[in-house]
Amino acid sequence: MGRLQDQVAIVTGGGRGIGREICGAFAAEGALVAVVARTEDQVSETVRRIVDDGGLAIGVGADVTDLAAVEAMVERVESELGPVALLVNNAGSNSVPGPLAEADQIAWWRDVSINLLGPFHTCRTVLPRMMARGEGRIINMTGAGRDTPRAYLSAYGSSKAAVVRLTETLDRELGESGVRAFSMSPGLVRTAMNEALITGGAMKRWFPDVLDSFDHGRDVSPTMAGALAMEIASGRLDELRGRSFDVTDNLEEVLAQKDRILAEDLKTLRIRNLT
Repeated sequence: MGRLQDQVAIVTGGGRGIGREICGAFAAEGALVAVVARTEDQVSETVRRIVDDGGLAIGVGADVTDLAAVEAMVERVESELGPVALLVNNAGSNSVPGPLAEADQIAWWRDVSINLLGPFHTCRTVLPRMMARGEGRIINMTGAGRDTPRAYLSAYGSSKAAVVRLTETLDRELGESGVRAFSMSPGLVRTAMNEALITGGAMKRWFPDVLDSFDHGRDVSPTMAGALAMEIASGRLDELRGRSFDVTDNLEEVLAQKDRILAEDLKTLRIRNLT
């Protein structure tokens, strides 16, 4: 019996990279995984890997920026696998790095829509079901720009910071409903998204420090995201719901400092004014 035995999980952006690792980590602990992405081949490959390892998964194609598509996806998942207990909003986009003054408006808004509107759509669809059952966990993926501004990252950074606030707001609304929301950062991972920035030259031009980190092996494995998502999904961090976690967190230390984190409102997105 795994720690997530027979729990139904939806993972968006599950077709590759970080999402694929989270899907695999959940399935290895007994979850029934719905792998969601726009690209059918990637979805099928993730499902195949899970099934080959003895797990259970289905693939569902859906664009998270399309509410009707998200609603249809959730209906299919619940009809084929059962009530959704876990939702991981991992689908993301960073296609317009560079000066805001030169950004293409349509591409800029597309990135924001995938990163922020997508989680709204999935949460809006799944939450009433979770709340009616009095249980469920939601993990919203953040990233660069979440807590520290970066030049030339306006669409991605702004939307990822907004995801943190969305999660915190949701936590306040959920109260004692039994449903819990968290956000987490996967760290610097050599994903296909980052590979595109490298091969296209944008990484060298706008983020040379990040490229240097890749070149010198200071990036992290996507398996770390799978491990952290698994810990959150298992309920280990429930007393710190609504907060943001990093793959580099020492969870033993975090839990040991739980009272201080709560008292000082740490691991949150706040403006600290003069007192």
